[in-house]
Amino acid sequence: MSLNDFFSPVDHDKISPQSGFLPGQLGARAIIYSGEFPELSKENFDIALFGVLDDRNAVNNQGCALGPDYVREKLYSLYEGTANMRIADLGNIKAGHTVSDTYIAVKTVVAELVKENILPVIIGGGQDLTYAQYMAYEELEQKADLVVIDPKFDLDGTTDVSTIETKSDAYLNKIFLHQPNYLFNFSNIGYQSYYVNQDSLRVMEQLLFDVNRLGDFYGRIPVAEPIIRNANILSFDISAIRSSDAGGNANANPNGFYGEEACQLCRYAGMSDKLSSFGLYEFNPAFDRNGQTAMLLAQMIWYLFDGYYQRKSDFPLQPKSQYLIYRATLSDNTHELVFVKSKKSDRWWMQVPYPTSHSGNDRYHLVPCRYDDYQTAVNGEMPDLWWRTYQKLV
Repeated sequence: MSLNDFFSPVDHDKISPQSGFLPGQLGARAIIYSGEFPELSKENFDIALFGVLDDRNAVNNQGCALGPDYVREKLYSLYEGTANMRIADLGNIKAGHTVSDTYIAVKTVVAELVKENILPVIIGGGQDLTYAQYMAYEELEQKADLVVIDPKFDLDGTTDVSTIETKSDAYLNKIFLHQPNYLFNFSNIGYQSYYVNQDSLRVMEQLLFDVNRLGDFYGRIPVAEPIIRNANILSFDISAIRSSDAGGNANANPNGFYGEEACQLCRYAGMSDKLSSFGLYEFNPAFDRNGQTAMLLAQMIWYLFDGYYQRKSDFPLQPKSQYLIYRATLSDNTHELVFVKSKKSDRWWMQVPYPTSHSGNDRYHLVPCRYDDYQTAVNGEMPDLWWRTYQKLV
């Protein structure tokens, strides 16, 4: 089966102005599947965008399957930046006979694109599609770090994987409990405490996952950059954006990230050398006033593209001449911590040694960090990030 068997073409008349796209607009640059399916290879494309027309497991948000073409209409009216963007639009994955069939299609497409070193950009559909996005990495037999931008933890109390029903508000159980497990780390950005069960918070702490309250980022959006830089997979629930900026969602919230902050988060995602798939979920055009949410999502994707073409290729950390090494000793002299700073981007990483039982050839694991973590170590204290990472490696 070829990939185009999963897709329905884009209706060009729906997304294009009557007079056609102007030179320099993304609609004139992207190769859009409306007739012949694009020939997917790294020689031809860097990024492949596609929609998923399935909202059967979207809780209280039926209608979000219709979102992709509304976002396309706004996206392709935008002008490309300074980069020569090589983008393919594969059309929409048709809803399968069952939701599981849709998941298989998404998993297969994402895995094939990642193999080609093409960044998949998914427009949903419900956020339960994150499960299918993650399952692509099982097919690739590749460990993955998952970052979710969401005001809630999409967990329920189920621990028996055979009885778990994957829903947009309870898909993380399926990921956490899936065997074989290819999840190395999970991070949440922007949870709101009044939506979070304390038992769920304790589960996150016990699993040594990184969860970050919305308030941690107010006026401090750069704090999110190292978290996102560590992601292979990013899933963005648009209910994490305040309803005044993105009301096109039946589960919209009065609090959340501002539109410009959401764009900055997407730019960080694009700039990450490690990120290999991106999903944007839960947009429902039935609740969108004057196309405002569709336009915001289009701008977020534009910033993702722009960030991609600003990548510095400074991970993995080679050659060594492009990096500065900093060392700090804890106040009790028990540990020397090693930090690495890129000369290209001024970004920081921290070396966390593998335990002696580690069977691989690598002596340490590199985790993105902030200058503040280095300052903590210089002051003789162990950064929390170092300890949490080491515990995962044991």
